[in-house]
This record gives sequence, C-alpha cells and structure tokens, in this order.
Amino acid sequence: MKIYNTLSRQKEEFVPLEEGKVSMYVCGPTVYNLIHIGNARPMIVFDTARRYMEHKGYAVNYVSNFTDVDDKIIRKANEEGVDPSVISERYIAECRKDMQALNVKPATVHPKATEEIGGMIDMIRSLIDKGHAYTAQDGTVYFKTRSFKPYGKLSHKNLDDLRSGGRSLLVSGEEQKQDPLDFVLWKPKKEGEPYWESPWCEGRPGWHIECSVMSRKYLGEEIDIHAGGEDLIFPHHENEIAQSEAANGKEFAKYWMHNGFLNIDNKKMSKSEGNFFTVRDIGEKYDLQVLRFFMLSAHYRSPLNFSAELMEAASNGLDRIVTSVTNLNFLLKNAQDREMTEEEKKLIEEAKEYIVKFDEAMDDDFNTADAISAIFELVKFVNTSVSGDSASVFLHAMKDEIVLLSDICGLIVDKKEEILDTQIEELIQERQEARKARNFARADEIRDTLAAQGIILEDTREGVKWKRA
Repeated sequence: MKIYNTLSRQKEEFVPLEEGKVSMYVCGPTVYNLIHIGNARPMIVFDTARRYMEHKGYAVNYVSNFTDVDDKIIRKANEEGVDPSVISERYIAECRKDMQALNVKPATVHPKATEEIGGMIDMIRSLIDKGHAYTAQDGTVYFKTRSFKPYGKLSHKNLDDLRSGGRSLLVSGEEQKQDPLDFVLWKPKKEGEPYWESPWCEGRPGWHIECSVMSRKYLGEEIDIHAGGEDLIFPHHENEIAQSEAANGKEFAKYWMHNGFLNIDNKKMSKSEGNFFTVRDIGEKYDLQVLRFFMLSAHYRSPLNFSAELMEAASNGLDRIVTSVTNLNFLLKNAQDREMTEEEKKLIEEAKEYIVKFDEAMDDDFNTADAISAIFELVKFVNTSVSGDSASVFLHAMKDEIVLLSDICGLIVDKKEEILDTQIEELIQERQEARKARNFARADEIRDTLAAQGIILEDTREGVKWKRA
C-alpha cells in the first residue's frame, strides 16, 4: 500500500509503527452549526481509507475530535443567551446524525477540546520549561516558532519568507509577541467567554494545541497517519508538528494525508456567493449515499467540483450497483438449491479479477475513482453471468463480492425491502389475534419481525401504537 505523504510530497510505502495496527488522527469539525458538504469530504474519504485498512486486516485506532470551544461557538451562544456548551452539544448531536446518514463509522474516540484542558496545560507547561514557549505580561502564552528549527517542513514554507510576506501569511495571534511568527498556546479570558484556571491566567487554549494533546493522549507520542483538509496544512498542522515534536522529542506523524478542496459550480463555497450547502440541504434532494458516492468518484487529493449535473450522474452510477444487487436478491428468492456447475465455478474465479483491480486501486493512495470503476466492471460481469437457472450458492457468491467492495467504500447497496404501512397494520392485527388465542410465540415473532424492520410497537390502553425507529 502506498500513501502520498504531504511531508515528503511523494508516494511512500505504508509501513505502520506497529505491525498489524494503525493509529490515525483526523481533524474534526468546529461544532457551531450543521456541518456543510466541505466538512463531509474528509469525513467520507478518511472513513473509506480506514475501512480499507480494516479490510486489509489492520486494527485501526481512529481518533477524530470535536472542537467545542471557539469564537464562533461563543458568539452563537451569546446571541442565543445560553452557555456555549449548549451550542456545542447541540451540534455534536446533529453532526453525529449526519455522519450516520453518510454511513461514516464512529471514531474509536471522539474527544472534545473542553474535556482535555488539563492535558493542554501540561503540554504548554512542558513547552515553557523546554524553552519553546513564553508568557507575556497579560498571561498569554506564545509558542516560540524560531525555537523549532524544522518549522515549515510540512507546508514547505520558509520562516524568512513568511516574515517578509506580510500579515496575510503570518500565524495568527495577539500582541506582545517576541516575534511576529509566534503563535498562541493560551489566551486570557474575555468578558462573556468560558474560561479555565491555569498557571498563567484565567483563560482558554489556542486552537492548535488541542489536536497535539488529544492525539498524544489517545494514540501516543508517535502516530502513523494524521489527516484533514488541505486548508489545515498551514498553519494548523504545521503548528501541531512544532508543538508535538518540541514537547515530545519525537516525530509526530509518519504520514500526512490531505484531501483537496470542494468547489460549487467551479466557485469557492461561501454564504456570500449563495452556494453554501449543509449536508442536510443535500439530504432534502438526494439520498446521502449519493453524496458519499459523489465524493468517492474523484481521487481524494484532487479538487472536486459539486454541481447538480454531477450529483445526478452520481445518483445514476450508484443506482447501477444497487439495481444489480436488487436483481440478484430477486433471483435468489426462487434460485435452485444445488451445487455449482463447473461453468459457475469458473465464473466465480473470473470475478475475483475485479477484486484484484479494486485492491490495486486502493493500494495506490486510496484511488477510490479507479476502485469504483472496478466495481462497475464487476457489476457488468455479474449481470451477464447470472440467470434464473443459476444456483443459489453461485448467486450468493456474486452478490457477496459486489456488496463487499461497496461496503469498503461505505456504500449501502443491499437495500432492505421497506415494509409498508398497510403491511404493518395487518401484522399488528395478526399479532392481536395471536395474543387472544394465547399463541404468544407467534405474537413475539411478529414483534421481532417488525423490530428488525425498524418498527417499534407500544401496547397502550388505547391499543397498539407503532412508530419507525
């Protein structure tokens, strides 16, 4: 498996720090609103990378944070007259719903910045003790950027060029810096803001320190992969490297992965352009599996253009796979329960060629575009290989191969037949009659059947009520 490493700007053979295990940190969203489709891209592409590594047999420890203290969160809380935690918890819950709808697996751990303040204070104290940070008169703590000699190795920016390049390139921070390039680790509280006690002042951490601390706590001082959008390369990930390596004295991450930007109709997404879309907005028009399919239709490092036409193409593409599996399910209902013929065995072996193609694409820096092409080729092969006379074991094998490769991409293609309201009412009536006849085994069987379809029954004084889970 080869991964393009932003650090070296080339593809490198993936060799984990510990055999059979992968430690992976992916920068998560700042939770002050519903996530937009730009947030969704790294969630989807790195979830797919994780799924493929798990498919290859790796045990993946996948950590993705929620930034739950931030100027935007505080501003929204003040507008609503509530505590900032009310805002962050609300949108963490909404983010989880969107991730589930996108079929993004929950991280091994989803740490929150506000729950890791103690660790941040410890790391800042360590950086001060080692001469990499200093305290200003007002209690602000700055990282001494020039004290970390390799600074700029990820973004390939030169410190002197940054200094002469003007304020637009400088790392953000407050006044009182010893050097304009220094950045904030801890800042004093302001009126109406949440704050924590620290050795320097009552205040809160800078943004960059949280990921360094959470990565160290949940994955260790050295990790295999650190990932996020390419907009995070500088200054966020550059600053993470400086903090972590200065504090720990070890290489922070072996491989750095960054996904390309998402544009809308060839323009940068922004509210002022009127082309800003949340995941929920898209979910009103499309099954969010279509959005996931669309995101994977291009290589993760390539810029991706979002448009209605491309989403329609993605919808049609996903339908081709789903339809193939649906047809296989139909054939399976009346399939012959017999051993496979020699011809069917031969076809099974030929189908494996497409799995090899899929793996080759994914081994080449998670090339999902080519991997999906391999799925299409497999679907075409299966469609022309099966018939109403096929053995059930043959049909199952063909279906399993399509479902397996789709599942690695996080695509749900084996659609369960949705139970209709009229069918639910009929089953409830049958259950009532079974209970009257004291046939409790049948009554329980019906309840279980409905539960498996996501139908929850409630026995009330007014009768049986039901709802979809």
